[in-house]
Amino acid sequence: MLGPVILAASRSDRMRRLVSAAPVTKPVVDRFIPGETVDQIVPIVRDLTDQGLELTMDVVGEDITTPAQAEAARDAYLELIDRLKPLELGTRAEMSVKLSMFGQALDGGHELALKNVRPVVEAAAGIGTTVTLDAEDHTTLDSMFAIHEELRKDFPQTGCVIQAYLFRTEADARRLADSGSRVRLVKGAYKEPAEVAYQQRHEIDKAYVRILRTLMEGEGYPMIGSHDPRLISIGQELARTAGRKLDEYEFQMLYGIRGDEHLRLAAEGHRMRVYTAYGTDWYGYFMRRLAEKPANLRFFARSMVSKG
Repeated sequence: MLGPVILAASRSDRMRRLVSAAPVTKPVVDRFIPGETVDQIVPIVRDLTDQGLELTMDVVGEDITTPAQAEAARDAYLELIDRLKPLELGTRAEMSVKLSMFGQALDGGHELALKNVRPVVEAAAGIGTTVTLDAEDHTTLDSMFAIHEELRKDFPQTGCVIQAYLFRTEADARRLADSGSRVRLVKGAYKEPAEVAYQQRHEIDKAYVRILRTLMEGEGYPMIGSHDPRLISIGQELARTAGRKLDEYEFQMLYGIRGDEHLRLAAEGHRMRVYTAYGTDWYGYFMRRLAEKPANLRFFARSMVSKG
């Protein structure tokens, strides 16, 4: 089980220095993170939307230790939204945010994160789009859901993410489906203890299908976050069974993974949204991409051998 080892490495300063210094790292990172600045990412947004794809934008960075850093993260999103405004993309380009970046783990973090994320949600609404709150480890979720509920009072299109491997998620999905929420369902990418999460892949997959059925049969807007061909096929069938039209749900995949599938789904008329991250603090995001899928780790290892 390499995933937990890689996730542990994602929190190691020593591993951060080693991986960041390796000559091969940057070209491999570029596969998943296509830019470090707004100037670099705007042409990527134009290119993907010109191909019929939609985006959810993530400014990477999670090691927030001061309120000033949390405000800087807020300002980075506000800059991005300002730069997207002239493109007039509306909901074709939304934002994804981690509340840890907005100060959630600091003293008074719940109130601080809500204070910092609200201007981002307001600015996104101002250009005709919205924000999705990413899920992090299970200890942060009650705060995330409370902030989601508070934001939806004024901005009902604010979305959130739920993780199939957590035992609590089936109940969370029923509540969110009944409330008409936009919900992205993913398998889960954090190392969670057996007391709160399924540990075996087949158990996670079965939970994913149960939860997705709940979302499809509910009143909200399901967002299928998966690269798994079997789950994508099941998602299409569940949508048909629930009588959903093609614009009443969507697929979401990461930039750099299964790009041909992105285009295939879009060509079939599906809403296909690409999770596109950018920024200089890429290490934690990159390591989780390696942990989620063995093929990503093999890709990195092959590159190190071929370039070394």
